Amino acid sequence: MSRLRKQWGVVWRLVLCVALLGWILNSIFTNDAKGQAQRLGLDWDHLTRAAQWQMAWTRGPADLWGTIRMVHPTALGLSLVLMCLTILIGVARWRMVLEVQGLHLPWGRATGISFVAQFFNSFLLGSTGGDLIKAYYAARETHHKKTEAVVTVFVDRLIGLWALLLFAAVMMAPNYELIRTHKGLAYPALTILAMLGGASAVLGVAFWGGVSKRFPRARHYLRRLPKGEYLERSLDSCRCFGAQRGFLLKAVGISIALNVVWVLQVWTLSQGLNLTVPALALFAIVPIVFCISALPITPSGLGVRENLFVIMLATLGVARKAALSLSLLAYAASLFWSMIGGVVYAGLRQREHLDEVRQETVSEAEAGG
Repeated sequence: MSRLRKQWGVVWRLVLCVALLGWILNSIFTNDAKGQAQRLGLDWDHLTRAAQWQMAWTRGPADLWGTIRMVHPTALGLSLVLMCLTILIGVARWRMVLEVQGLHLPWGRATGISFVAQFFNSFLLGSTGGDLIKAYYAARETHHKKTEAVVTVFVDRLIGLWALLLFAAVMMAPNYELIRTHKGLAYPALTILAMLGGASAVLGVAFWGGVSKRFPRARHYLRRLPKGEYLERSLDSCRCFGAQRGFLLKAVGISIALNVVWVLQVWTLSQGLNLTVPALALFAIVPIVFCISALPITPSGLGVRENLFVIMLATLGVARKAALSLSLLAYAASLFWSMIGGVVYAGLRQREHLDEVRQETVSEAEAGG
């Protein structure tokens, strides 16, 4: 029954992903087809639904591909470099988180694991699904601190999300008038503020606690839960980060740098498409889109991210097809490094399989001797 429930959860999210993409694509293609019908002297409202659909989807995909191909190669190349830079900055932050727990992971190994996580992010739920894989590999790196290693992945993601939410909230201030006068920006902005409040509460409880002080028997009930001893050990591990002086400030500083690079990547693509988009507005829109699409709604946030870009950039006068192209190009840069992560994953699996076979051979030889 549990397996069936999990499969159903995956299926309905995939269906939602396809529905969201289909809806935005059909909306854009239909709008373009209306203009085409007017130029041909046809009355759109008197066409059958089948004729409207055929006109929309006959030319629509080719026109969208044509818009995507308009991006300047230099902008596309720079976008790939900036996306790679975000992954490397993330590696630096994770290694700093690991150091707090006394876990020392070499740059090469941490980078390899991060690229594998990037690979799984391309099709798991939200844009953080690869963290499960990252936690798995982190736990394999140690024999005596497996719980702590897994906690570092959770803490790294929590700090990254909280910093992104904070960054988005701060950048709302210089864009206040724009947000106030456009519902397409106002509602997502309110969502971000609510998410920031929730993430702040989780961060505070995880790093500094306070629940057990108000409810002395909280730890007792925690231990009685399934895997309660692991939950308690995880909670104690989180306390180490709150006790480490200056840790949070440094981690947030690295995260802010990562957020800036993310915005620059999207801005670079917008310039490559010759879009007139104020950079200041993008510093609010991009983190808002990334925060909401990180929620585990659809695989890799696909569909959610595209709809948000189209809706929010429309307030700046950006054509919907161009906004969709921008979103897809940004995703393509991420997908490119995901494919590199797939190659790394294949190499890791092969190498670790050979190591396990070698260890078994040695053990059998020692037993025989």
